[in-house]
Amino acid sequence: MTASPRGPAFIDPPRRIPFLLLAGVWLAERVAGKRLLLARILSWYPRAALGAGLLESTVAHRDGRIDRRALKLVRLAASFATACPFCVDMNAHEHREAGVTDEEFGALREQVDPDTVATWSDLERLAIRYARLVSQTPLRFHPDFIGQLQTVFDEREIVVLATTAAQVNYWARLVQALGVPPAGVGEP
Repeated sequence: MTASPRGPAFIDPPRRIPFLLLAGVWLAERVAGKRLLLARILSWYPRAALGAGLLESTVAHRDGRIDRRALKLVRLAASFATACPFCVDMNAHEHREAGVTDEEFGALREQVDPDTVATWSDLERLAIRYARLVSQTPLRFHPDFIGQLQTVFDEREIVVLATTAAQVNYWARLVQALGVPPAGVGEP
C-alpha cells in the first residue's frame, strides 16, 4: 500500500490487539481524544509498543526553571525541525493553554531566528536553538554554543532539554518510517 502525506499509513494495524496493549491504546486515545493509528500499528510488535509507551510516560511537563511553556516551545521547535506533520499535530495540542501565542507558533513553523521574537525569554531562545540542533542531521554542536548552554542551564536542565527534543526526534523517525498521518489532535 502506498501512502500519501495525508493518506493511510504504510501498513494497517493488526485486526486483534492483545488485551494488555489494547488497554494502553485505549488510555492513549482517551488522553488524545482521537483514534491513534500509530498506537494500534505498534501492536504488531508488543515490545516496541510497550517501549514507546514507557518512553512517552517519561515526557517532562515542567522541571524547575523549565516550565510547561518552555517545554512546549522545545517540542514544537523539534517537530518543525524534523519536518514531522504528526509531531507538529501532537505537540501543537493546547499550545495556547501553555502560553505559546499564534505568532510564536508561526515563528517556530517558519524557523525564524529566535532572537527576532521579542516575546521569548533568553532561556526560551537558547532552549529553542538547542532543540533545533538536537534535531539536525548530522548533529553538530559548536563549543561556543555548548559553553553558553552550560552557563544558562544546569546539568539536570540540559538533560531535560536534550531528552525532550530527542523524544520528538524518536517519534518523528518512527511515524515517518511507518507513514502514519497526523491524528488531528493539535490546532494550527
